[in-house]
Amino acid sequence: MTITTLSSRELNQDVTRAKKATKDGPVFITDRGRPAHVLLSIEEYQRLAGQKRNLVDALSMPGLADADFGFPRSRALPRAADFE
Repeated sequence: MTITTLSSRELNQDVTRAKKATKDGPVFITDRGRPAHVLLSIEEYQRLAGQKRNLVDALSMPGLADADFGFPRSRALPRAADFE
């Protein structure tokens, strides 16, 4: 396992690099030279947390109820069926 350390500025400039680095291990993100956050792959997080997410868990995430899934109503009038 390789630990990568990036400053907040480096993270902001190259997020892709940080995401790729999680394949080899955790990425420590520093703020003013001090570790402030850790970026992990979802697999590593689940291993550490001892969790397996299923579809029901994913769909019941906090805040999801506030998401707007509304679709605009159609203004088209219904047409008679043509059975010929």
